Amino acid sequence: MAYSLALALVVVGPLLGPGYLLLRDGVSTPRSYATDAALGLGDAAPRAVPQDGLLAALSVVVDGGIVVKAILVLALAAAGWGAARLAHSLLRVSLAPQLVAATVAIWNPYVAERLLQGHWSLLAGYAALPWTVVLGQRLRSGAGQAHPATRTSHGDMASGPDDAGSTTAGADADRGPRTDTSEQAPGGRARPGWARTAVPWAMLGGVLAAAGLTPTGSLLAGLLAILTVGRRNVVGAVALWLVSAGPWLVATALSGSGAEPSDPTGVAAFAARAEPGLGTLGSLAGLGGIWNGDAVPGSRTTLFAVLSTLVLLAIVLSGVRAVAAPGERCTRYSRRMLLVLAAICILLPALGATGWGLSIGESLIERVPGAGLLRDTQKYVALAMPAYALCAAAGCRALASFRRRGVPEFARQPAPQTDTVHTDAPADSATAPTSPTAGSEPSRGDGTTLRPNTLAVQPLIAALCIAAIILTLPDLAWGVGGALRPVHYPPAWQRVAAVVDGPGDVAVLPAGMFRVFPYSGRIPVLDPAPRMLRSDVLQTGVLPVRGRVVAGEGARAQRVENLLLRGADPADLAAQGVGWILVEHRTPGAVGDARTTLSRLQPVYSDADLTLYRVPGAKESAKASTVSRTIALTAHILWSALLLAGLVSALIRYRRR
Repeated sequence: MAYSLALALVVVGPLLGPGYLLLRDGVSTPRSYATDAALGLGDAAPRAVPQDGLLAALSVVVDGGIVVKAILVLALAAAGWGAARLAHSLLRVSLAPQLVAATVAIWNPYVAERLLQGHWSLLAGYAALPWTVVLGQRLRSGAGQAHPATRTSHGDMASGPDDAGSTTAGADADRGPRTDTSEQAPGGRARPGWARTAVPWAMLGGVLAAAGLTPTGSLLAGLLAILTVGRRNVVGAVALWLVSAGPWLVATALSGSGAEPSDPTGVAAFAARAEPGLGTLGSLAGLGGIWNGDAVPGSRTTLFAVLSTLVLLAIVLSGVRAVAAPGERCTRYSRRMLLVLAAICILLPALGATGWGLSIGESLIERVPGAGLLRDTQKYVALAMPAYALCAAAGCRALASFRRRGVPEFARQPAPQTDTVHTDAPADSATAPTSPTAGSEPSRGDGTTLRPNTLAVQPLIAALCIAAIILTLPDLAWGVGGALRPVHYPPAWQRVAAVVDGPGDVAVLPAGMFRVFPYSGRIPVLDPAPRMLRSDVLQTGVLPVRGRVVAGEGARAQRVENLLLRGADPADLAAQGVGWILVEHRTPGAVGDARTTLSRLQPVYSDADLTLYRVPGAKESAKASTVSRTIALTAHILWSALLLAGLVSALIRYRRR
């Protein structure tokens, strides 16, 4: 955990200073509010649900900027820690290969590109993926089936976050047996079966809830959970996923936004993109290829990207054979499933970027409600990360074993047989300790035993692998080359936020959803107004992407914007439920004949940055009903309870150990 946290801090360090995240799609504000849009009940699709609801709740007591920074750091650290635990659980590797797995999970183009795009909450779903497999494997193997007194820290079939006091757990293989008391009641009695299974189920629910900060993260983790837990546990996994996805599923059902067919233009606009010298398939295989060519580290815009990709793939491919090997029967399915899934989630986005793939995607989005969630296909490359981390760890161990082939034969004699239980044997195989298991640290699976000097080689190999990964993507360090930095809002935002409190929604000028403020830099950023004000801000959802314009779902917002640009009478805006007009200065954008409308209104606040107008007589007909808000809030509460239950269960299990 300490190593992963250190890497995370190296990546996001500059952002941790005073200020707020304001980079492309990433927006944090001092205070957010539980508006209809934040609950997913507005005109636009609930893409930021329950993320916005969580920020609205937490920013009451903690500054919203601090909340976002904390989630981002914890997400990256958890991704590395989870990858290390995954390697330990499925391969029984020691500390050095675990660190390689953690590095692959944190230091890769996918993380860099999603950070530059501002997708901080998607990275929470990304971080949940290895933990989902760890806990799913634990449930698949039958949590707590063996009596605690017969289990060791490495006999546990798939230890979860609670077993991972630190990444040094993988080095315990050489320290002899250790009794696991996590499943014992006070006095040394075995806990009842329901108590042994309740904790991993609760922890899986918490992981799914953390992934469910966004719909995409929810889909990623939910798919992995269903594929991993085993047939007898699928119903339970689906039930947990439904609760974790409840906020955005309920919002979609209540508002209808996002449940309608989307603009097919978005398929080509958001298709995976080829990076220099790699082609689309090579870019995706290297965990890159985001649709936005501007949200890419500088090193990925030149032929240096080829070297970076070759290094990553070489490290990963060196361990594929070991991961695919029969090995332990209890982990065989999960290891091979991750390999197949990685291949699929790389090949499908690559095929989706071809001519006929785009045609199929456009047809799908035009005909299937909600299919617009799949248009950014490169997002789903995240599903390759667990397999990549696993293979990198296996490759590190394999390279260390290969390094010993030059050692004289007498130094590689079989270890003497003993009657003690092998500390790396599965819990249900303790009766056959002399049977070698592929993936066990001390055994190579060929009848010989890795001597201590072989284990001593692993740190050197791991250091070389880690250095190669980091040095071939150098600009991920320190805020992705300095792009990830805090922004300071002018005081006008807080003053306007204090004034806006009354009936009616907020219309904004200039037209469009993106801004280029002097204080945010030259990169277009999402308008912070919807997350800054306590009234709903109307947004059309129209996205200018790669020379195309993708239509949004905000039909009422589009009508209001057209009225403003035509210079309509304020009464016409009031009839659409508009109670405020906010003009954001010092940013480019169309205003049309809006000055005609504004000339008939009196400003209630004005300075060089913002001007706020009150529109009298606004109708409230556009507001969500009390019943809809109650149902949406209930879904958010259940999601929060699932998240808290997972955290509490992890803490309880950790304390028992």
